[in-house]
Amino acid sequence: MTDSDTPDWIALGPHGPGTLACAMKGGRLVRQGCFDGEAEAVVALGADGLPAVRVGAGAGDAVPASVLPRQGRQVPPMTQPEPRDEIDGWARLRLAGVVAARPDWDGVICLVSDTLAQWVHVSAGEAVSFQGALTGRLAAALGSGPEVDADAVADTLSRPERLAAHLRAATLAARPGAVSGHLIGAELAAARPYWLGQEVIVVTAGDAAAGRAAALEAQGVPVTRADTDQALASGLAALGRALGLTG
Repeated sequence: MTDSDTPDWIALGPHGPGTLACAMKGGRLVRQGCFDGEAEAVVALGADGLPAVRVGAGAGDAVPASVLPRQGRQVPPMTQPEPRDEIDGWARLRLAGVVAARPDWDGVICLVSDTLAQWVHVSAGEAVSFQGALTGRLAAALGSGPEVDADAVADTLSRPERLAAHLRAATLAARPGAVSGHLIGAELAAARPYWLGQEVIVVTAGDAAAGRAAALEAQGVPVTRADTDQALASGLAALGRALGLTG
């Protein structure tokens, strides 16, 4: 590791069964990884004795709330009592990364992971409300494919009450792309109040946004795609600036 890559602060917190840690040099992400625990992460990233930001720590901030946390060196989740939902600390940082370049923007950010899609209405740097869907988890359980059948999206978007029947037919026909399409169609139907008449930014890894973005564009929605890792790096940089850790 060169001097230019020697971290001067670290962000770390629970992620799945372990700990995700990000070593920062000012506002630049220099190393990251998943570890069994915090102690291992600190040693592996050469961050012993450095300022640490705990991601996922602290009492949750109920929306409406500033996307960029304001509780010192911690990034608590954002919570919503009705309908009950939660955005974890790492997802909150991704939101902050998208918002950092759009301080006065009003629109919707859709955060997509392997298991979950979360639709977040953002206005002037605040999360106003949000809604989650376990689309990814259902897709994995049903053996969906990476391709998304546009006709299947349209069928279930217009008739979401027929989702179970549509999935049965797609499964029998061995059409994994149709399974993906029906699930996304149902998600879009449930999230219609979020995307209708809004600009949407879909945040996910690689080309995984393509099917959901295409489905929104087919409804006349202006869509921008953003990368999950880049959003996290930008969110950490914004957090570092807010905490005075970027020099």
